[in-house]
Amino acid sequence: MRKILVGCLALAAPLCAAPFAAIAQEGSASAQGDLSVTIYNNDVALVQDVRQLDLGNGRVRQSFPDVSARIRPETVSLTVPDAAIVEQNFDFDLLTPSSLMEKAVGETITLVRTNPATGAETRERARVLAVNGGVVLEVNGHVEVLRDDGLPVRAIFDRVPESLRARPTLSVSLASTRTGRRPATLSYLSGGLGWSADYVALFDDRNGTVDVQGWVTLSNTSGTTFNNARTLLVAGEVGSTGDSESYMPMPRVRPGSRPQPRRTTQVQPGTESADREQLGDFYLYPLAERTTIADKQTKQVSFLDAKGVSASSGYRFENGWLGTSSESRSAQSLLRFANSGAAGLGDALPAGTVRVYVRDARGQPQFTGENRIEHTPQGSAIALPTGDAFDVKVQPTVVSRTRQGTDRWRTQMRYRLTNARARAVTVELVQGGLDWGDTRLTEENRKSERRDAGSAVWQVPVPANGEAVVTATFDTRY
Repeated sequence: MRKILVGCLALAAPLCAAPFAAIAQEGSASAQGDLSVTIYNNDVALVQDVRQLDLGNGRVRQSFPDVSARIRPETVSLTVPDAAIVEQNFDFDLLTPSSLMEKAVGETITLVRTNPATGAETRERARVLAVNGGVVLEVNGHVEVLRDDGLPVRAIFDRVPESLRARPTLSVSLASTRTGRRPATLSYLSGGLGWSADYVALFDDRNGTVDVQGWVTLSNTSGTTFNNARTLLVAGEVGSTGDSESYMPMPRVRPGSRPQPRRTTQVQPGTESADREQLGDFYLYPLAERTTIADKQTKQVSFLDAKGVSASSGYRFENGWLGTSSESRSAQSLLRFANSGAAGLGDALPAGTVRVYVRDARGQPQFTGENRIEHTPQGSAIALPTGDAFDVKVQPTVVSRTRQGTDRWRTQMRYRLTNARARAVTVELVQGGLDWGDTRLTEENRKSERRDAGSAVWQVPVPANGEAVVTATFDTRY
């Protein structure tokens, strides 16, 4: 069946010269005008297209081919001097071999059969009865089913149905008050256009710096190519009724749970104003030059290149409430840097994945891990987990747990930190789950910091090829 349908289109053109020539001409060049495309993060884009139209006086019908196949028709806005919109339609039934055959049901077509042995062709008229998993024809008073069996049979159509379009097309009825050429500004929202940010970070541990390069990846699954468009990217989540994601609250950590250490990027939000254009509460990232965003294409464009940004490596270990282990577990490896002006980066960072590289002894950059950042205001301090440390381990242990009265418990914790590296390290040790059951830290052998109600944080120096111990006592009501 598929071979027959493909063949039918190839043979239809010479027998239907006028209709198919119009289709070919329509498909030969883009009808788009001066394009501007604004792309947001949540599968929505604003397309603005200024086209020059020759309009008559009175009621006229105007087609706009090459609009997005994923246009939201209810969002269309058209401004034409000295003309008013009466009606608009979006024709999305595209010309394909299968749609052409489906539209021919009840019509008569021509079958061309080729003798495999002699190459001789015979032609006969046939009426299309049905197209349901196959093509059913009435030929010379009998019913025949065309099968995808490789036999050389092709179909010729007398015309192209008016409802089929070679490209997605918006048709508009206008009431024009004069004759003449004038600009028409068409704007609409569309799905299928998106962008994301990716970062390459080359860390120099010896000098305490990192080179950060940012790339924008554009993707287009809208069914339409946007030619030579001014492109503007908006960082931030705009409200959209097309967004199907729902809010799911995070479950609280219950006593007795044993969550593994989370590899979540920790960000201390900054307060610097970025030297970048904003649209309300969103940052704008315009591409420096016009670009063509082809359908079914991804494209990468550089938007950030910062050298020598201040950075350092570190370690982090987070223990869940009542988390205990008979074996030591790896701490997370961290890359710490800031996107402040003083640190050498000085820009707001759109959400994306940061991939970290470190040069080996031969000077070759080697991949050491990746993690995601969310939209990050300028001046933020970023702690990016890149993987699990080989030589830095932590063993959390519940030493004792005793009842104190009718509704309180006392829990003694011990954390043993070991370092097999040839240099001293500092581990950020986090005890989580303290927002459950009115938990209080009553004793500790090292001073901790309560950054929030749910965790206590210790900065623990661990000597080279050595170890350190942290003890803490918690009183909890259940």
